[in-house]
Amino acid sequence: MTDLSTFIAGLPKVELHVHHVGSASPRIVAELAARHEGRSPVPADPAKLVDYFAFRDFAHFIEVYLSVVDLIRDPEDVWILTHEVGRELARQQVRYAELTITPYSHVRRGIPAPAFCEAIEDARKRAAADFGIELRWCFDIPGEAGLAAAEETLRIALEERPDGLISFGLGGPEIGVPRPQFKPYFDQARAAGLRSVPHAGETTGPQTIWDALRELGAERIGHGIAAAQDPELMEYLAEQRIALEVCPTSNVRTRAVANLDEHPLPRLVEAGLLVTINSDDPPMFGTTLDDEYAVAARLLGVGAEGVAGLARDAVAASFLEPAEKQRIVGEIDAYLAVAGR
Repeated sequence: MTDLSTFIAGLPKVELHVHHVGSASPRIVAELAARHEGRSPVPADPAKLVDYFAFRDFAHFIEVYLSVVDLIRDPEDVWILTHEVGRELARQQVRYAELTITPYSHVRRGIPAPAFCEAIEDARKRAAADFGIELRWCFDIPGEAGLAAAEETLRIALEERPDGLISFGLGGPEIGVPRPQFKPYFDQARAAGLRSVPHAGETTGPQTIWDALRELGAERIGHGIAAAQDPELMEYLAEQRIALEVCPTSNVRTRAVANLDEHPLPRLVEAGLLVTINSDDPPMFGTTLDDEYAVAARLLGVGAEGVAGLARDAVAASFLEPAEKQRIVGEIDAYLAVAGR
């Protein structure tokens, strides 16, 4: 695995399911916690964050996640976080990433929507210049906050419409948050040209995925691992080439899956689905995108060629323009020809 790990580290990649705040490095989280010490339960010591990020279940993960969100208090915090995410992804040879951002969570904490969007856009441009990475945004509804959050997220998306915004999503808990209620908001976002990428089928069953497809017009599914329970659904997803954004370590850390050996990734791949490998909230889950590719390689029993195939699939499932897809696939193929021997 050492040789394969080295191969993975140099492999050009794209990342399609990674959260903005969830990508904050321990160093950045600790610095922000120190700035707000006494007003936040988040430790200001990076070493203590390992224990703080030990999640009992998905509900506890959401609780901890929101406590980190609460550390982002002003546009400068937003800029630093966004730029640092670009730095870390580029370090892993990520050429392009679609970052899931929840503007509602920051606007309701007092950051004006125009200032928030200006900060992420300026950081996006600087990251491109500094690190050679292209970032794009998925504005997502925090499902636990209800329809008021959906309305505000849509308003920010359509009124501010930052240049990097390409898609509209739905995150947070699935249990008790039915997908169909968000249909009017997804209809308007799609009519405005945004792509539909809701989370579904992570902690609930296949019906949540069917709802995301039928009611929200999903073009990709965040997580979607419950599809493995429904042969008809797997057949539909495979035929329609609707990709799943799979995040193996995340599923274990949030207790959606008991352990990696029980992860349904191999069943999904064997069924012919278009599957992408992603990191979700990497520092919180003690992982990286490189680590997730190594996990996938072990679960699927593949080597360099198979890993490169996963990287190509992520490019195919992205919302990049065809010429950009071709360019990155060319990089992957050229790298494989030299480093995969």
